[in-house]
Amino acid sequence: MRHARGPIAPSGRLAVPAAFTALLLAALLAAPATLAQQPECPDRTLSPYFFVRSDDPQVDRLPLKATTAEVRIAGVIADVTVTQVYRNEGKRALEAIYVFPGSTRAAVYAMTMTIGTRTINAVVRERQQARAEYEQARAQGRTASLLEQQRPNVFQMNVANIMPGDEIKVKLAYTELLVPTEAVYEFVYPTVVGPRYSNQPAAGAPDTERWVENPYHHQGEAPAYEFDIKVTLAAGMPIQKVSCASHKTSVSYGGPSSATVTLDPSEKQGGNRDFILRYGLAGSQVESGLLLYQDKGERFFLLMVQPPKRVAIQQIPPREYIFIVDVSGSMHGYPLEVSKKLLADLIGHLRPTDTFNVLLFAGGSSVMSERSLPATPENVARAINIIEQQQGGGGTELLPALRRALALPRTEGVSRTVVIATDGYVAVEKEAFDLIRGSLDRCNVFAFGIGTGVNRFLIEGIARAGMGEPFVVTKPEEAAARAERFREYVASPVLTQVRLDFGVFDAYDVEPPAVPDVLAERPVIVFGKWRGQPSGHITVRGLTGTGPYFETFNVRHANAARSNAALRYLWARHRIAVLGDYAKLQRDDERGKEITSLGLTYNLLTDYTSFVAIDTVVRNTDGRVETVTQPLPLPQGVSDLAVGGQATKMAYAPSNQVMGVAGGVEGGVMGGLPIVSRDALEVSEAVDATKPNQEREPRVSPTAPEWVTLQQAARGWHFPAAPASSQIKVTVELAGGHPRIVAVTASGALPRAAAERVLRAHLAETRECLEKHVAVGGRLSLTFSVRPDGTVADVRMVANPA
Repeated sequence: MRHARGPIAPSGRLAVPAAFTALLLAALLAAPATLAQQPECPDRTLSPYFFVRSDDPQVDRLPLKATTAEVRIAGVIADVTVTQVYRNEGKRALEAIYVFPGSTRAAVYAMTMTIGTRTINAVVRERQQARAEYEQARAQGRTASLLEQQRPNVFQMNVANIMPGDEIKVKLAYTELLVPTEAVYEFVYPTVVGPRYSNQPAAGAPDTERWVENPYHHQGEAPAYEFDIKVTLAAGMPIQKVSCASHKTSVSYGGPSSATVTLDPSEKQGGNRDFILRYGLAGSQVESGLLLYQDKGERFFLLMVQPPKRVAIQQIPPREYIFIVDVSGSMHGYPLEVSKKLLADLIGHLRPTDTFNVLLFAGGSSVMSERSLPATPENVARAINIIEQQQGGGGTELLPALRRALALPRTEGVSRTVVIATDGYVAVEKEAFDLIRGSLDRCNVFAFGIGTGVNRFLIEGIARAGMGEPFVVTKPEEAAARAERFREYVASPVLTQVRLDFGVFDAYDVEPPAVPDVLAERPVIVFGKWRGQPSGHITVRGLTGTGPYFETFNVRHANAARSNAALRYLWARHRIAVLGDYAKLQRDDERGKEITSLGLTYNLLTDYTSFVAIDTVVRNTDGRVETVTQPLPLPQGVSDLAVGGQATKMAYAPSNQVMGVAGGVEGGVMGGLPIVSRDALEVSEAVDATKPNQEREPRVSPTAPEWVTLQQAARGWHFPAAPASSQIKVTVELAGGHPRIVAVTASGALPRAAAERVLRAHLAETRECLEKHVAVGGRLSLTFSVRPDGTVADVRMVANPA
C-alpha cells in the first residue's frame, strides 16, 4: 500500500478543515516572514496519487490524445518510431508533462516536434543545459518540447505552450537488439509506467526523482489516450509461429521471411499493459555471425554466437535457495496470485537434498527461519502455506529485504541461489544493483517480474548484476513453464568459462569486457570497435556439460552493409549501460562525464543528456501557461493499493502471538503483509533501525477465536441506509475493565453521529479482543466499509499502543 496523500478536494488540492484554515491565517498575520521560509512538510514522501477530474472547461487536463508505434524489425535489429499526439481542447495555454516507459535496451537517437506544417528537429544537450533552454523558451511563449531520461526505461516528455486548439506531434526514434532465448525472438513495447514506491522525503528531493509523484487513474479505468502499434518484420529467414499473447492482433505475410502485425481496433485502449510479440524462425534457427559497420572514422562490430544445445542434467550438487517474495500493496490481487502459483511450483519441486528459506517483504520483512531448512515435504508445505496466506499491503522496501536475505547464515561449500519475485515498482534500482554486485562471491541472483507492466529495468538489472537470468510472468498459466526453465538454468549451464580470442583482428572497447556463464540457450553477444583491415579470425571458447567448445568466425566473410548503421548506437547504449546501470552515480564523477560524452557524441538520450526542440515563433504572447501532468492508467491487474491507502507496517509480536500487518480483511484473512503464526515465521523484522519515526505495533491474529468471533459479529452489524457507500473508523480502549470509544470518524454519505449510535450498541463485543490483544493502555481500531443499504462489506482491525 502506498503513502496516502490525504483527502482531495474537488479542485484537486488537499482538503483543509475550516478550523485549520483559521489557525493558519492567524499564524500568517502574526509571523509572515517566518512562515514563508518554512520548508515542505518533512514527513511527506514522493508518492503517486489518484487523478481528480475537474469540471473547469478552461483547462484540458488530459492533453495526450494518442500514442502510436511503428516498429521495423530487420534481422536482429528493431527500429521504433513513437508518435505522441497532444491536443489542447481547453481555453488556456498548457504545459503537458507525460511520464512513459521504454525498452531497457532502447538507444533513443532522434526526436522531432511538429506544429501544423512546421517540423523542428531536436538537438542533444547536457541535461541541465537542455532544461534551461526549454524553460527559457516556455517563459518566452515559444512552443518547446523536452525529453529526459529518469531511468533507462522511464522517460519524461514536457511540451510547453500548447495553445488552445493546437495539435502537436512529438516523434522519438530508438533502436534495440533482439536476442532470442531458446530460439524464440521477443519484441516488447512497454506502454505504461507502474506506480513506484518511494520513501524519499519530498522536501529536498532532486528534480530527477520527482517523476515518481505522478497521478494515476483508478484500477480498471481505461487509459485516457488511444494506443496503436504496427510491426513490420523482415527476418531474413523463413518465419514461423508469430504470436502476440498480450493484445489481439492480425498477422499478414508478405512472403516466407516477412510479416506485418497490426493491432485490432478493439485494442485502442490497450495501453495499460506491455505489448509482447514473439516469433521463431523455421527449424528453430537463430541469427548468428559477425556484423561490421564503418562511419565517421569509427568502425563497429557485433558478434552473435549461438551456444551449443543444453546437455542432459547429470549429477547436480545440493543447493540452497533463498526466495524473496514481494507482498506489498502493488502486488495485491492478480499479481500476487500469479506470484503464489510461481512460488508454489518453484518450492514444490525442490529436491530433498536442497535447503531453502522464504523472506516476505513489503514495508518490512519476515523470514521463515533464521537458517535455511531442508526441503522436506513438511517444510515445503509450510512455506507454500505461508505464501498462500498473503493478501498484499504496505510499501515496497526492497533494499532492507535484500540486505537481510544476503546476510542470512549459510553453509560453507553449498552454492546459494537467491530468487526475487516482484513487480519492481520501486525507485532504488541502482542501489539494488550495487548491493547485489557486492555479494557475487556469495550467491547468484535470479529475478522474476510479476504482472503485465513490470519494471523491466529492475528485473533485468538484478539478473545481470547477480549473474543470473531475468524472467517475466504475466499470467498464472505461464508460471510452470518459467519455473521449469529456471530449474534448467540452475541445474545445467549451457556454456561456462567463456573466452574470446580476436587474433590479428584489432578489436578494442569491447563490451562486455568479460562474458559471463551462459545459462540460457541464448547467443553470446559481444559489441566493440575495430581498427585496420577486416581480416583474421575470431574464436569463442568455453566448456559445455560434455567437454570443451569452440567456434571460429572468418572476419573477411562478415556482413559490412550500410544497413548496420544501428551498431554505433547499440555499442554506445551498451557502454552507457555498463557505466550506469550498476552504480549509484554522482553527477560530478568520472563515469558521469563519460556518459555525458557518449550521449553527445552518439546523439543519445541518457541520464546526463536530453533532447530539446524549440520553435522560433513566440506564440503565447502573455506568457501565462497552465502545467498539467498526464494521468497514467494502472497496469492491467494492479489494484488501487499500489497508489494509495492506509499505510501499513510490519510489526513485532509477542512470542505467543503472531506478527504482521493489518490491512483489509478478505475471506476471513487479515490483508496486508504477512499475518502468520509464530510457528510459521520465526523472525519478523518490523522496521529499519535507521528510521526513528517507525513504530512497533502488536497485531491481532486473524485465526484467533476472539478475532474470528468479532469479525463475524461485526459483519452482521447494520448501519442506517445512506445514498452512497461510507467508511467508518472507531478506536476503542479499556477503561476500568470496560470498552470505551475514543474516537469515531466517518467519510462518505453516512453521518458520524448515526454511525456512532450503532457502534455504541455493539461496544461490549470488542471486550475480549481488547483484553487479549492490547497491552495495558492500548487501543483497538476497527474500520468498516459500509454499503449504501447499511450492511458491512468489509472490516479491518488493528491493535495499537496507547
